[in-house]
Amino acid sequence: QVQLVESGGGLVQPGGSLRLSCAASGIRFSTYDMGWYRQAPGKERELVATITRSGSTAYADSVKGRFTISRDNAKSTVYLQMNSLNPEDMAVYYCNARNIFSNAWGQGTQVTVSS
Repeated sequence: QVQLVESGGGLVQPGGSLRLSCAASGIRFSTYDMGWYRQAPGKERELVATITRSGSTAYADSVKGRFTISRDNAKSTVYLQMNSLNPEDMAVYYCNARNIFSNAWGQGTQVTVSS
């Protein structure tokens, strides 16, 4: 059974940083492409960043240069380092694991950016 558990969300001031983690279990982590998505109130879920099995990364234009996605296959964990946060980044952040056989989501972690 696939399980993705996000952590690291919380309250941060504008300009601050957070590091999200997503620990995966029940899958061969190294065979999955991983991603972070976010959903703000009243908006659709949107892609933030992805990292493939081979380590190639891609980012939404709105976070390029501020966010960094990485993975540690030995720990079955994907990370999202978020710097220079602004109120537009406030959302629930979801972890995603995907391959040709399955597509799994975590429960989400709240990121609040406020002074």
